[in-house]
Amino acid sequence: MKQLSEQIEQHNGLTIHTMKTDKYKTNTLILMVRAPLEAETVAKRALLPHVLQNGTMTSPSRKEIRERLDEMYGATLSTDVQKKGEEHVITFSMDVANERFLSDPTPLFEQGLKLLAEVLLNPFVKDDSFSETVVENEKRSLIQRIQSVYDDKMRYANVRVTEEMCKGEPFALTAFGTVEEVEKITPTNLHDYYKTWLQTNAFDLYIVGAIDEAKAVTMVKEAFTIGETSASQSTKPVSPDIKEVKIVHEEQDVKQGKLHMGFRTYTAYGDDDYVAMQICNGLFGGFSHSKLFINVREKESLAYYAASRLESHKGIMMVMSGIEFSKYDRAVEIIKEQLDAMKQGDFTEAEVEQTKAMIKNQILETSDVARGLVELSYHQVVSGKNRTLSDWIKLVDSVSKEDVVQAAKKIKLDTIYFLTGKEENK
Repeated sequence: MKQLSEQIEQHNGLTIHTMKTDKYKTNTLILMVRAPLEAETVAKRALLPHVLQNGTMTSPSRKEIRERLDEMYGATLSTDVQKKGEEHVITFSMDVANERFLSDPTPLFEQGLKLLAEVLLNPFVKDDSFSETVVENEKRSLIQRIQSVYDDKMRYANVRVTEEMCKGEPFALTAFGTVEEVEKITPTNLHDYYKTWLQTNAFDLYIVGAIDEAKAVTMVKEAFTIGETSASQSTKPVSPDIKEVKIVHEEQDVKQGKLHMGFRTYTAYGDDDYVAMQICNGLFGGFSHSKLFINVREKESLAYYAASRLESHKGIMMVMSGIEFSKYDRAVEIIKEQLDAMKQGDFTEAEVEQTKAMIKNQILETSDVARGLVELSYHQVVSGKNRTLSDWIKLVDSVSKEDVVQAAKKIKLDTIYFLTGKEENK
């Protein structure tokens, strides 16, 4: 497997990552902006990127921004916010055609870079305030997004188990904030926050494609002048000891029960035994050959679905299952039994090898697209642990059955959350 090299250079408050490859017909620009998850800022940070891409001082409307993108052979610009452990990450993504593959000599990469810098550093502002119309429209959209979680009961149960499990920890916050926090935002206080944001966040710009790296870095330095920032380094989230398992039952008018169980793994992405924990999760509930899938869903027909997922930067494993209301006790019991079996080494070498093959396949599939490559690289930034693609594959191969057992033994049940029907439904 050919390892794609990554060049890293600092420029004032910006870290520039270049990855040269002839694999794609487009050049991808991804700007990651990171700060600690905090109740006071999470809603503003969720709203800000959407407001910024509505207009710049040169192109003051969304329509004009779209027209500029269209002129660049249909370039795209999108934004997103997510949690990575207890860090809140805003992403600006731009894909622009590589002019090497076109007969038109227009410098598309340079134009795309300038537009991205403009959106970030020269947004449309009047009298130290963002546009009231834009802010109100984007607030409405964000509130709808927050409220839509209530309608998707699997997502809702996941939000609720996280809130209950991590009460008092930053990780309890969602990536979008609350409706109440969004409603408090004004065009002026959002602009005040924007100025602070530029000075206090960590900015990482990734450039992936068939580029002249030195030339690309020079262009970035000309376009981006963020200035020195006082961004704090990521801190490793602390997982408290569990005194007793929290049990939360909530009633709603639902037809299917949602049983979500939160476990502390005491292992995060930057830890040496993280890869063993990844394989442990794969065997437990990550794949279709896992214990949860086979024993909870197939053999006992207890669940419509049953799976586990790692939150790699926080050190949490979530088990998610959809069950009939009356099967709650047995479902909890058998999920616990599957974890005990993992701790006792009740799985075969063949199952370990199958899981390793699937994890390696996932890693290679992820790295096959530009955004996936950036995601893999950014894990290193957030965790402070350098683990290249080839390192990761080698580490997966080197994990033994005993390593998986030791990882499983660290896992402790913290919270059981059950979303059940109202009495008349049962």
